Amino acid sequence: MTNDIVIELKELTKRYGYGDTESFALKDFNLTIKRGEFIMIMGPSGCGKTTLLNIIGLLDRATDGEYILNGEDVASISSRRQAKLRAKKIGIIFQNFNLIEDLTILDNVALPLVYTGHSQTSRLKNASTALKRFHLQEREYYFPNQLSGGQQQRVAIARAIVSDPEIILADEPTGNLDSRSSHIVMEELKAIHEEGNTIIMVTHNPSLTVYATRVINMLDGHIDTDVKTVADANLPQPISVKIKKRSENKLTVELPASEKPNKSKKSKSSKKGGKK
Repeated sequence: MTNDIVIELKELTKRYGYGDTESFALKDFNLTIKRGEFIMIMGPSGCGKTTLLNIIGLLDRATDGEYILNGEDVASISSRRQAKLRAKKIGIIFQNFNLIEDLTILDNVALPLVYTGHSQTSRLKNASTALKRFHLQEREYYFPNQLSGGQQQRVAIARAIVSDPEIILADEPTGNLDSRSSHIVMEELKAIHEEGNTIIMVTHNPSLTVYATRVINMLDGHIDTDVKTVADANLPQPISVKIKKRSENKLTVELPASEKPNKSKKSKSSKKGGKK
């Protein structure tokens, strides 16, 4: 299937406290996400946006309900297996960058590859390639505090995509940036999405929804509105899927028997010609 389902959330609930102190960040929450969607999640503070993102990113667990990732029920797998899934399948971009101050930019970007079994040489090579994409290769050996906010966020995006994940989660990625830096970051995310990646982004900025294929507004732990701006059939596809599709669509023309070249006759003719 081209745009198959990557995430299913069924009756998902996240509860805090008990009795009189009980509260819900999410309650009976249902959501289906297809490959290649760029979803923007909006809503007032405290509506459950970040909790939802943390659960999808396997940084938190739901109290009740089902979370199915690529057909696998997350609740049925160990924490160790969840950590491996997160390292390989999910890239996360935070509002506050979350870069390690005493590591170089190169080492920050290479960090996720530690959990996927890459050698040190491979990690550094892949990290350098990711930074080159964001025109930051000349700053590989800088430290985070030597970069602007916009540059740090682009480093954070490079770190999120270095392991080639299927899903990118972004929690207010432009929240701490000026308008120019925000535009650059959003254009980078747009380019990543056009390669067929699924992006789920939390934002308070309604002007950014022009980049989305689907806009969800949350209220009190529920979906208040859910609007698709791009049909499923028009969602971008991963490069591997595009190549496969082109291969499957190649037409093989079968000539009638009368029009097929007769190799035996041709062979005999050439032999006769050789004798002359």
